[in-house]
Amino acid sequence: MNILRKRFLAHVAQTSPEPMMVEVERAEGAFFYTPEGKRYYDLVAGVSVSNVGHANPAVVRAVQEQAARYMHVMVYGEMVERPQVEYATRIAALLPGAIDSVYFVNSGAEAVEGALKLAKRYTGRTEMISMRRAYHGSTHGAMSMMGAPEGEEWKGAFRPLLPDVQAIEFNDFASLERITRRTACVLAEPVQGEAGVRPPAPGYLEALRRRCDEVGALLLFDEIQTGMGRTGAMFASLKYGVEPDIVCLAKAFGGGMPLGAFAARHEIMATLQRDPVLGHITTFGGHPVCCAAGLAALDYLVEHRIVEQVERKGVLYEELLRDHPAVVGIRRSGLLLAVELGASERLFRMMALFKEEGILSDWFLYCDTAFRISPPLTISEEEVRDSAAIVRRCLDRL
Repeated sequence: MNILRKRFLAHVAQTSPEPMMVEVERAEGAFFYTPEGKRYYDLVAGVSVSNVGHANPAVVRAVQEQAARYMHVMVYGEMVERPQVEYATRIAALLPGAIDSVYFVNSGAEAVEGALKLAKRYTGRTEMISMRRAYHGSTHGAMSMMGAPEGEEWKGAFRPLLPDVQAIEFNDFASLERITRRTACVLAEPVQGEAGVRPPAPGYLEALRRRCDEVGALLLFDEIQTGMGRTGAMFASLKYGVEPDIVCLAKAFGGGMPLGAFAARHEIMATLQRDPVLGHITTFGGHPVCCAAGLAALDYLVEHRIVEQVERKGVLYEELLRDHPAVVGIRRSGLLLAVELGASERLFRMMALFKEEGILSDWFLYCDTAFRISPPLTISEEEVRDSAAIVRRCLDRL
């Protein structure tokens, strides 16, 4: 083991007893490379972060130019900084419906935390509802919204968490009756990610929207993984035609830099300005370099019509893999795919084969029988075919 990897184990806090231990020398497009020169297809994209590809020249240039101009000046919300203003303006024009006010933070978990506070503040209610097999982050509030009972594996060691939280079954129309006039908000992913890519049943999101309207609860969409083109529309809420009251963004929202946001109508967001003043604050949220990177990535998606190509590439992956006898089924929304193998033992064997063959994939927190395909959206059709051929080679070896 080389000295860098030894120091990684000694000094970089670990999240599991068995990290992958693949050293990254550089990354470009849909690939990254080790110091030994081995090339890997990146079929995770940092968990849907690198939507415009690694080392995208437009994003790199924006980061360099903004870093040379100025970086951190003052805590978020006090100074008029061009990257924040321009990105907020652009993203507000693309978000569904009347959402027009963007609160920048540093990460997805922070976006969820801010959205939950905003919902309680605006409604004056305390009950919050999430979905079973939901994942929204690892901070205390976001973890509280991990869908029970499955999330207890992670939550149990850190209780007590937020009170007055319950989980209902995603796609279960009958359980919508549990949303009542006590409910401040319902937090849902339009497509459940860590549950193993579970798209909404026809009519479910519309029924969820109606129920929230009936009882005066706010509907919060976690678009942290589905946003910025991943499902074949700029936001999954646009794909499925349902407008939330608050939307949470992160991952690809920063173009590869750490950036998140929660966004709502101005009348809702304005409640954080008073009673108390500074009801939600952040030092580094909306960092100008991160906003410059995110704006450059968004402009790249729009100018090169990347999002319009997503569905075709997702269909191509599905067509190339679904007939393999080892594949039990494929669940998909755009370029977010779960390839079902039917057993965790087969999944973990597949991970070892991928590492040998030069594929980076992983599984899902609530689904250890399927592997993930979520490459940069800029992956070419030729690269889709080539990576799918490698995946099939690994499937042959199962």
